[in-house]
Amino acid sequence: MKAKVTDRIATAVLYIIATLLILLLILFAGYIIYQGKSKLNLSFLTSEPNSLEAGGGIGPPLFNSIYIVVLSLAITLPIGLSAGIYMAEYAKPTKLTKLIRFSIEALASLPSIVIGLFGFLVFVQKTGWGFNIFSGALAVSILNLPVVTRICEDSIRNVPHSVKEASLAIGATHWQTIIRVLIPCAIPGLVTGLIITSGRVFGEAAALIFTSGVSGYPLDFTNFNPMDSSSPLNPFRPAETLAVFIWKVNSEGTAPDARLVADGASAVLIISVFLFNISSRILGKFLNNKFAGR
Repeated sequence: MKAKVTDRIATAVLYIIATLLILLLILFAGYIIYQGKSKLNLSFLTSEPNSLEAGGGIGPPLFNSIYIVVLSLAITLPIGLSAGIYMAEYAKPTKLTKLIRFSIEALASLPSIVIGLFGFLVFVQKTGWGFNIFSGALAVSILNLPVVTRICEDSIRNVPHSVKEASLAIGATHWQTIIRVLIPCAIPGLVTGLIITSGRVFGEAAALIFTSGVSGYPLDFTNFNPMDSSSPLNPFRPAETLAVFIWKVNSEGTAPDARLVADGASAVLIISVFLFNISSRILGKFLNNKFAGR
């Protein structure tokens, strides 16, 4: 009888904690979206920011955030996937493997502002590139590399061992098994993890203030020449992302509606991160069902 009472009390406490966490998220996100709801329209999402007059939008910062996400994934995915394959399939329990795992954990625990300062010293100053999108992409790639490596390793390890044995049994080499069997089977977990990682990049600010900069050139979205400074596709131009833009408007904004612009941009950022997470769940479930039915 006493054990049942204890079990019910513990269960009730856990339900209360879970409910509080959900309510905290709803209150936090709901308040931000409510404050910025008046700015949630197509004109706000596509127009240029205006630091002096009311009515500015977030078009370029929003594009810059998406561009940095794409560039950082292009850098992080090949390295992280290769490292994950090595750790899951080739690494033996040696001192070197322990050192690699320690390095991954240490890198994952570094504050983003430290990564930003490192990026400022190496990618901005030492290379002579100055503040630019590519430097920001390299900085957030360092920030997300340990996360992507662990996601890739865990996704490959979670593939049933019998699948690997069946591939080897019919004469496939180890590398053929990895490329044609393990990675396709691990795609649902890989995609889910990468989308969540993209959401983290989208909301990053500290590392990008010191690498991509807090301002940029006026952009011509009809110019597709990546070597032109006015082209949005130029990776070596300074640019502010959406998260950096919010920080800048809150701290230095001089427009009459600066507060409303910051609230609207914050609402867009929250909604975007939610969309990243929700889409990862939906796509992961879809891919699980698809590959499970093969």
